Amino acid sequence: MAKLPDRQTSLELLGRMCLIRRFEEEAGRQYQRAKAGGFLHLAIGEEATIVGTTSVMREDDYLIGTYRTHGHALARGTPANEVMAELFGKETGTSGGRGGSMHIFDAERRFMGGYGIVGGNLPLAAGLALASQYREEDSVTVCMFGDGASNTGNFGETMNLAALWSLPVLFLVENNLYGMGTALERHSAVTDLSRKAAGYGIDGERIDGMSLLEVRDRVGHHLEEVRSSGKPSLVEAFTYRYRGHSAADPEIYRDKAEVEEWQQKDPIETLIKVCVEDGVLKEADAEAVRREADETVEAAVKFADESPEPALESLY
Repeated sequence: MAKLPDRQTSLELLGRMCLIRRFEEEAGRQYQRAKAGGFLHLAIGEEATIVGTTSVMREDDYLIGTYRTHGHALARGTPANEVMAELFGKETGTSGGRGGSMHIFDAERRFMGGYGIVGGNLPLAAGLALASQYREEDSVTVCMFGDGASNTGNFGETMNLAALWSLPVLFLVENNLYGMGTALERHSAVTDLSRKAAGYGIDGERIDGMSLLEVRDRVGHHLEEVRSSGKPSLVEAFTYRYRGHSAADPEIYRDKAEVEEWQQKDPIETLIKVCVEDGVLKEADAEAVRREADETVEAAVKFADESPEPALESLY
């Protein structure tokens, strides 16, 4: 297992994971109350992949995601108030209330948005990397997408172009085993998605996306390889979402026992256990972190609720 970071870093990482978990749980509740509109895709269970990846990125690196990206924005530093306000369709949201859940955006922190089209972010990631290359910067673009997107034409075309032009992109597959309701083995002829890298002559690796420490270690390694070589790389994070594909998903394609089995690998509980056993943190520290996450999310809901609707004249 990769080495634990120091106490302060461990607290920060745990804090980000707890914030994402608490935010997503509350977002689901607010959606049921009709406070948030449109579609809603939650990343409960995938916190280690999100936080592990963003924690080893530099501030000048770019991050681009899909439609399940509340957590990515939070991990990158976007205030919870602004993300929740966007879900509520309010003027104070990250996209002025126009984007909603699937279109969180924060250019200041180089989070270049979530995209509602499966695989739609892949060509844009190549464009961001090409811009960095053209400007002779050593920033890396991290493109995160689901297992279903690895079967799209955009995936093949973007991977080929990125390899051909040696673009500094780290392609990271968040493999949660289902493309909507279709199991991995039913939608991909190759179920070890990291092997798809071989067809483009680039490095590929499958990692445990439920382990924050492994994600930090291996993604950090690939980031530096991409940064130093200028060539793309593919990482497949094997993870799991505890909620349905979206808020409207009845989840008839998987049974309760499977979900419970993966809940035994809960990334937050796993990190707390390791930190406590190694003496880096105490149980009281974890409780304090959880309380802080509760307070932050409670304040975010209040902020979003009290924020104004977008002005009608702003539509034109």
